[in-house]
Amino acid sequence: MAEHHIQTPVSDETISKLKAGDRVFITGYLFTGRDSAHKKLIELVEQGKDLPVDIKGQLIYYVGPTPARPGKPIGSAGPTTSYRMDSFAPALHAMGLKGTIGKGARSEEVKKSLQKHKAVYLAAVGGAGALISRSIEEAEVIAYPELGPEAIRRIKVKDFPCIVINDMYGNDLYEEGKQEYQRR
Repeated sequence: MAEHHIQTPVSDETISKLKAGDRVFITGYLFTGRDSAHKKLIELVEQGKDLPVDIKGQLIYYVGPTPARPGKPIGSAGPTTSYRMDSFAPALHAMGLKGTIGKGARSEEVKKSLQKHKAVYLAAVGGAGALISRSIEEAEVIAYPELGPEAIRRIKVKDFPCIVINDMYGNDLYEEGKQEYQRR
C-alpha cells in the first residue's frame, strides 16, 4: 500500500497510479455535492444542458457540511454515505469526473463505471468531520444555494486525507478486507 500526494484536477495518469488500499492526500479544489445536487445535475444532463461546474478531471466529495464557525471556511465536513449517489455517478464519470469521495460501499454498476472511465472511489473517515474540516482552506457555494448544506461548493483543500477503496482496475478494498478476515 502506497501513499500519494495528488493535485487537482487529476489526469488518467494520476488515477492509474492509485490502487485499492493506498492512502491519498489531495491538494487543490474539490466540488461537494449530495443526492439533491446530483439529481439536479443529472436532470441537466438529460435535458442536454451544461452543468453549472466543469467536472472534467475533478473529484466530488459527498458532504453536507455544518455551518462555519466565525473565522472558519466551513463547519464539520464528514463524508456522507455514497450509495445514495450510485444512480448518478456513471453519467458523471462519462463526462470526465475522475473520482468521488464518501463512505461505504459502491454498487457493481459504479465499480464497472470506474473501470470504463478510469476513475476512482475514495473514502474519507466517517465520524471525523471536524478533523477533516481542518484540511479545508476555503469554501464557496457555486450552485444550488437553495439546497443549504447540500449546495454544490468549491472547496480548497490541502492534504485532504482519503483511502482508495475502488481503483480503476476493479479492485475493492472492502471485498479484499472481507476475504482476508475469512481467510484467517
